[in-house]
Amino acid sequence: MEKVRFGQTDLEVSIVVLGTWVTGGWLWGGADDKESIKTIHRALELGFNFIDTAPVYGFGKSEKVIGQALKEWGNRGDIVIATKCGLEWDEKENVRRNSSPQRIQYEVDQSLKRLGVDCIDLYQVHWPDTQTPFEATMQALQKLQESGKIRYIGLSNFSKEQISACLQAGPVHSLQPPYNIFEREAEKELLPFCMENGIATLGYGGLCRGLLTGKFTGDEQFAKGDLRRFDPKFKPDRFKQYLKAVDALKKLAAKYDKTVAQFALRWAIQQPGLTTVIAGARTPRQVEDNAGVSDWRITEEDIRKVDEILEKHIKTPVGPQFMAPR
Repeated sequence: MEKVRFGQTDLEVSIVVLGTWVTGGWLWGGADDKESIKTIHRALELGFNFIDTAPVYGFGKSEKVIGQALKEWGNRGDIVIATKCGLEWDEKENVRRNSSPQRIQYEVDQSLKRLGVDCIDLYQVHWPDTQTPFEATMQALQKLQESGKIRYIGLSNFSKEQISACLQAGPVHSLQPPYNIFEREAEKELLPFCMENGIATLGYGGLCRGLLTGKFTGDEQFAKGDLRRFDPKFKPDRFKQYLKAVDALKKLAAKYDKTVAQFALRWAIQQPGLTTVIAGARTPRQVEDNAGVSDWRITEEDIRKVDEILEKHIKTPVGPQFMAPR
């Protein structure tokens, strides 16, 4: 797996990050813990050294499973762990934003315990909390740095203006925005801004909730609790548009003897301003497919063809806004 310097940090990370929302099972129709651990181990064997998670992924479950996988692996070595803070939930699984210093201090200790580590490499505010001054949030994160509980500070789902406000209060080492072939809002302001300010980026949703794997036919019935039941992209009319685009992308990927998923991840990596791309995996086989992103390039001509495919097939594009918590 190719490695890259992560912004202005001293971290050398794999260009594909193992995403673990599915590991927690919540909003993904459940998860098999043993299979998840096998998947994490296979990723490490293949050279993935960057794992992204969050407490809200299964309400602690994803972090616990990663902690168990690391324990069984036996040697953390250069494995980089990124998790998040700033969301809280109740017994009914209602999630809301809370980036108060008190919440952050509570969360970091819980995450360290679940992950079984002494220090978190990258600690990210999951969603901006406009009820808490950004300065207060940043000060709390800097205190965690000084205490040795975290190494670097990241933001997720923040706008350019919100990042700027945080920068006035302290260093921001990374941003995690949604980004894939179908969701490209970050290209307008966020990626250029991050390039200008030396902020590393992790584009999440690299396979767009599975759309870019090419596995869907359009007849799928998603189980109760699966977030794709609420995703506008998976509603009948739009679903057909996106699947036509995926079919065309498959033909483009075949030129490189690659799957459409591998092509989609490689496309993301080649975009200006993107440092790494996050791809989830439920099974070892899926992570093996995601590993096929290294050591090849898409031509500029075919990069342009991607834009032509989107313009031809997707008449009513829609972003990932439905995922934003209160």
